Amino acid sequence: VVLDAFWFERYIIQWNKFDISGRDDNKIKTIQLTDLHINEILAFHHSIAKRINQEQPDLIFITGDSVNRTSKLPILNEFLKLIDPKIQKIAIMGNKEYEANVDIEQFKKVLKAYNGKLLINETLELKLKGRTINIVGLDDYIGSNADYFTTAKNLNKTVETIVLNHCPQYRDDIERINRGLNLNIKAILSGHTHGGQITFFGQPFITPRGSGRYVKGWYRSEETKMYVSKGVGTTVFPIRFWCRAEATIFYV
Repeated sequence: VVLDAFWFERYIIQWNKFDISGRDDNKIKTIQLTDLHINEILAFHHSIAKRINQEQPDLIFITGDSVNRTSKLPILNEFLKLIDPKIQKIAIMGNKEYEANVDIEQFKKVLKAYNGKLLINETLELKLKGRTINIVGLDDYIGSNADYFTTAKNLNKTVETIVLNHCPQYRDDIERINRGLNLNIKAILSGHTHGGQITFFGQPFITPRGSGRYVKGWYRSEETKMYVSKGVGTTVFPIRFWCRAEATIFYV
């Protein structure tokens, strides 16, 4: 039990793979990393970077809580240095960055040095493989001011849209607002919950504020589908129990 909680569940990354493209060709390959909570570079960080470099995705989505304080940005820099710089990276803020008053400009500089961009209630229109997709990067729901309406109101409704949203509870607002905007949301990608981090037969003892009714995996309705990743790192207690650390590959 101790070996599982302190080593296997934390350091042997579960790689999940989903094809949500609905296409036979020109699929855009993406990898979601979330909740790194990076404090030092360990062997499993090298294994994540190695797998990413082997997969050669078109995009990496980093969906919040990368660092817990500004002093850890150089460690994040070292991690990003392990990844092929040709791979474009798109990041959003999480509640931990706000709680620790992480220097946002310094965060942006670290990302920019490795072909990355931080989106804070901002969008990107990307042209990949002869296709166009919209990326909506929302601010954090509990640490700042997530604003889906203002961010997305002028986007092209015919273009498929990926929404990066750290706290899954905000998905309910996104759905409500999108009934008016009518954007073509392909998926919402979230993190924050750590899948419960410590669970009993998959049921969490507690989830953090901002989780709402969401814990891990897919949540689908007639309007949207959202994936909540269990993430890579840990907070409060450096253990995971029946809740493997995760990185996820999506074909869009």
